[in-house]
Amino acid sequence: MDPIATARYGLMAASQRFEASATQIAQGSAGDAGDLAEGIVGLTEAKTAFKANAMVIRFAEDMWDSLLSIQSSGRK
Repeated sequence: MDPIATARYGLMAASQRFEASATQIAQGSAGDAGDLAEGIVGLTEAKTAFKANAMVIRFAEDMWDSLLSIQSSGRK
């Protein structure tokens, strides 16, 4: 399992959700508070998903750095 590939897919999905929600707000909110609220919730969900997937990538990077550090210290 590749956590970075999984997180990359999650980032792309969050980006698409963000765009769809922003478009929904821009196009259909001329008086429908329900559509506006739904769009804002979508933006918030996309932001949260983006942050979570970015954290997965950072964590995977830290794990690789630790692994490389352990390997290089073992060779001395």
